[in-house]
Amino acid sequence: MNAAGIVVEYNPFHNGHFYHVNETKRKAKSDVLIAVMSGSFLQRGEPALVDKWTRTKMALSNGVDIVVELPYAFSTQKAETFAAGAIQILDHMKCRSFCFGSEEGQLDPFLQTAARLYEEREALNECVRSSMKKGNSYPTAQTLARETLFQDQPLPLDLSKPNNILGFHYVTANNELNHPMQPLTILRQGAGYHDEQASGHIASATAIRNLLFDQKQADHFLPHSVLSILTEHKQNGLIHSWELYWPLLRYRLLSIHLDDLNAIYEIEEGIGPRLIDAALKSNTFLSFMERVKTKRYTWTRIQRMMTHVLTNTNKKEMNDAAAHVSFVRLLGMTENGRSYIRAIKKEMAVPLLSRTAAAVDLLSLDIKVSRVYAAASTAPAHYTEQLLDHEFSAPPILL
Repeated sequence: MNAAGIVVEYNPFHNGHFYHVNETKRKAKSDVLIAVMSGSFLQRGEPALVDKWTRTKMALSNGVDIVVELPYAFSTQKAETFAAGAIQILDHMKCRSFCFGSEEGQLDPFLQTAARLYEEREALNECVRSSMKKGNSYPTAQTLARETLFQDQPLPLDLSKPNNILGFHYVTANNELNHPMQPLTILRQGAGYHDEQASGHIASATAIRNLLFDQKQADHFLPHSVLSILTEHKQNGLIHSWELYWPLLRYRLLSIHLDDLNAIYEIEEGIGPRLIDAALKSNTFLSFMERVKTKRYTWTRIQRMMTHVLTNTNKKEMNDAAAHVSFVRLLGMTENGRSYIRAIKKEMAVPLLSRTAAAVDLLSLDIKVSRVYAAASTAPAHYTEQLLDHEFSAPPILL
């Protein structure tokens, strides 16, 4: 069977994702579509709007055959690490190809840019280090380094666009495989990745979340099956946001010893006192973030720091877990997906896990993170109990 892969967050699944699913199947001529999906916390350092089991149902109801989890050690990282983990998982799942949405829409600029940056990698890294010493954030340092090195012959790919950036790192990670998959890309439709205003038929996930948080209608931008799920979750208080976690995060920041704070992943020496001071003066997560953000520390980077503070994840724990993909965790499948898994399972180089209880050691970080995610819910107690039970002992969803 010909399997194609996609990398997703589905926060939430919307019409643009539905287009991506169907275009991937068409371009890859695939029999099976596999989605690597982030779990409880996401790449920009945010809690997922709804839990991963609910998002798995959204995916399986809209054309995806298999959903596997991108572990926390990869899902909450900068683009390079995020992409490397996702591509390794798709490779372990025996995908022949993978497809990503991009602002570029054509594959050649990705391939050409990857080749040129590889050739100039030493000079590029030196420029980035020099720029960061001047107080620039890592993304800004990357941009300035590329502008300096390639001012006479600009790169063919615009790496200021968020989907182009991720796509570039997918292609780069794929090039490092022993047997690379076929990369494919489709032109991103409708709103931009970070657009906060919703219009037309396809809106960004950011805009849709804003509508949901503001108690406004998002009907036009969601498949009917997803709309019904989100409506039920809103009514039952099952929607997650950073503000829900602020009391827990604030307690962590105000009670932790500075040495222990400095041991947390992504926390750099020097920022600790600033975080603690901002926590003392802020009654909301938003006001805290506005106090902490600087030229050097972007909003996204601070959110990722706070995710690791919230989950008490230290540098060693994260570095060990992100060294390589050592397992693939199955969240859900269709009957077609189950047939594919039966065909490839014995050929996989890493274990395919269907229940947490069977691999507690491998999944210890993700178990901890899922417990923290459930702790801030405003839902009835039985919902939290169900979430934790599903995390530990329930089988994958079969649709």
